[in-house]
Amino acid sequence: MAKAPAHSFFRANGLSLTLMVIFLLCLAGQWLSGWAVWNHELLQHGRPAITLIAYTASAHFFSATFENWESEFLQMAMYVLLTVWLRQRGSAESRPLDPAEEHEQIDPGPKPWPLRVGGVWRALYARSLSIALFALFAAAFVGHALGSWSHENALRAMQGESPVAFPSFMVDAQFWFESLQNWQSEFLAVLALVVLSIFLRQDKSPESKPLEAPHAQTGR
Repeated sequence: MAKAPAHSFFRANGLSLTLMVIFLLCLAGQWLSGWAVWNHELLQHGRPAITLIAYTASAHFFSATFENWESEFLQMAMYVLLTVWLRQRGSAESRPLDPAEEHEQIDPGPKPWPLRVGGVWRALYARSLSIALFALFAAAFVGHALGSWSHENALRAMQGESPVAFPSFMVDAQFWFESLQNWQSEFLAVLALVVLSIFLRQDKSPESKPLEAPHAQTGR
């Protein structure tokens, strides 16, 4: 059997490395700009500005960060599950309508250990992607809720108002406004990708059908 060609570390991991760099740059930009916004708000209420390190542990930063992570992980988790059962004719993001047209290419090599062990480990592994994404969504949701609650109470303290209890905050319209404004945009973006991939192409992208593929072809 021919030996697999050797690749440089970046060529083999370029997509994840590039996405990580973009993520960190954007997070750093949010960190710095959020620090400036929060200090401006503090000064408006006659409070002293805080350092960048102190801002890192602030409810303002936590709330904004987890609010966005929450929507991203929800979108991905739901998309992974929905594409198991649902189809969209002509979309590159859908499995073929006819199961007979599905062809999974599996490279030679050892199977992942849960498949070799079988039983409950195999069952968990078969659903591990959606489980992990929903777990990340749940963690981000909790982080967003706690961060927004603490931030709300910080604002109330600056205005001389009494703090709100966590259960009361969770049924307040403000928290759900923060969540749903992000959720709707994430599902709109996925809908756009599903529908646009029926008619439009991006050469050499695995998210696109081949250029020559008819619009009615479902899947890549």
